Amino acid sequence: MKNSMNQEYRSHHVFEQLSLYSEFYKDLSYQIMSWQSQGTLAILNLDTYVYSSMHGTIESIKNILSTGRINDAYALLRKYYDSTIINVYTNLYLEDNFSIQNFVVTKIDNWLKGKEKIPEYRVMSQYIQNSQKLSAIRSLLHVDDQYKNIRERCNEHTHYNYYRTILLNDNEVYMSQERIEALKTFSADIEDIFIQHLSYIFYLKENYMMASDYIDSLDVGLKPDDASLYYVAPFIQEIFDVVIKKKRMDIFEEIKRKTGMMLE
Repeated sequence: MKNSMNQEYRSHHVFEQLSLYSEFYKDLSYQIMSWQSQGTLAILNLDTYVYSSMHGTIESIKNILSTGRINDAYALLRKYYDSTIINVYTNLYLEDNFSIQNFVVTKIDNWLKGKEKIPEYRVMSQYIQNSQKLSAIRSLLHVDDQYKNIRERCNEHTHYNYYRTILLNDNEVYMSQERIEALKTFSADIEDIFIQHLSYIFYLKENYMMASDYIDSLDVGLKPDDASLYYVAPFIQEIFDVVIKKKRMDIFEEIKRKTGMMLE
């Protein structure tokens, strides 16, 4: 084993963290499959494959980090960051533009069919920033320049803006402490992106948190308890307990207040 891949590196908590996030997106992909994306002609929820893709991206990040390629992992982190913004933007745009008179939102439906490109990152980000629907949760998320700084770090690693980023991708180079510090920063960065994504999506789509109790009752011919519409799926409650509540109780309280879901 190379010096740069010592026990401290291999046992770093970021690997457990990535497994948690990856499995969450896998479960969420299945969870929301039956919810139709209003405003498109898609049979399955358009987010089903988005979350499945995120699951794959985070698995790739974990695999690449396990070989000591921190620089490459940041390139994939930028991809994951972009995909979260695309996901929030498409859901927000559909909600803003769908109506009985506008049953198919052409811009998003064309993107699904490969007829039109999604707007560039700057346009999508500005659209999200200007949304009154997300203003309360955004004001909690963006209290400083943390997300701007994450974006800049991703770009630095992608474009080799600094020589040290090249060294972090060469696991023949002995720089143990620098690698541990880089993993620490990477862990904080992906956690912030993950929290931002879940905060926006669950604020917009409270039905994505819904447990299966209501549907399960209908499937077996029973009248469901009306309150079961607000039960939260166990794996979603767990991610709030393990991630969001530990770092951002203010965000948890705002989502609970706005959605009315039975978060604990």
